[in-house]
Amino acid sequence: MKYLIRQCLVMLVGVLALGVSAHAQDFKVGFVNTDRIFREANTAKAAQAKLEQEFSKREKELNDLGNTLKALSDKFEREAPTLSEGQRAQRQKQLLDQDRDFQRKRREFQEDLNARKNEELQQVLDRANRVVKQVAEAEKYDVVLQEAVYINPKHDITDKVIKALNAAAK
Repeated sequence: MKYLIRQCLVMLVGVLALGVSAHAQDFKVGFVNTDRIFREANTAKAAQAKLEQEFSKREKELNDLGNTLKALSDKFEREAPTLSEGQRAQRQKQLLDQDRDFQRKRREFQEDLNARKNEELQQVLDRANRVVKQVAEAEKYDVVLQEAVYINPKHDITDKVIKALNAAAK
């Protein structure tokens, strides 16, 4: 009796495995590399150019301020041995205050830049996700992944998405 039950179970598992493999052939998977979209899509390039234009003036001012501060620091190092103790202490305090101000401005700049970059990238990602959905529906994909440890290149639909994004942007 146990032998008969075991045989029935083996046959049942075999039938289920055949059914699953037949169903798996109908299952269509796609993969999208979002890093490539952020690098190659025209909308992402336009967002990057917009950010560069928006922040280039502040970045130049910060670089100029940093160079001025370095020059003042170098000058102080050269002149320190000839200065009186009071003058040296006063110049050190001025340099520390200027450096603190510079660090604060640089930190604020970086925070502002990161916030704007996240806003722009989110807009690009939203557009890309809409296009991914359109491609997936048009080509009848069951699932489209954006993150994976490994993906077979035959499942990569990033080129199709980038082309559709670029076409939609025109």
